Amino acid sequence: MLLLVQTLRELSFGSLMEVYRESNGWNGEEFFPMETPERQLALAEERFYQYLQEDFFSKPDARYCIWTENGSYVSALRLWSFPDGQLLEGLETKPGQRRKGYAASLIRAVQEQCPGGTRMYSHVSRNNTASLRLHESCGFRVIRESARRLDGTVSTRSVTLLWEKEIR
Repeated sequence: MLLLVQTLRELSFGSLMEVYRESNGWNGEEFFPMETPERQLALAEERFYQYLQEDFFSKPDARYCIWTENGSYVSALRLWSFPDGQLLEGLETKPGQRRKGYAASLIRAVQEQCPGGTRMYSHVSRNNTASLRLHESCGFRVIRESARRLDGTVSTRSVTLLWEKEIR
């Protein structure tokens, strides 16, 4: 079931961190290499909370889109304004729940909520073949061999994908 969250108060942060535990572990290792693994994870989660509080949810149209099963968060993504459309980012599925179709269900449910004429972009690492296939199965197509982030920087390690909803 799709859950749309527009404020930090509406979000179960602990449940969301279960979805992002793996990437937070990697971020902790990268940004806090001198700390213990437990402390690395805690610091990465703290940084994530600050990002949501100070940056993401400060944008008027930002929303977290979460797929739940039996009341548990299993997949999540962030969606916010991007030049001439929306940017889908931070798509992850809880490690024990992968390969069950939850990410595809989440993306499709978000797409169904979009009005006709919507353009949705996503940046995916060119090495992430599973995510590229998932996006393509949901109607996205590669439109650029690089990714321009919201801060204006460009990554040549990622591609830009686009999905457009027809006007009926």
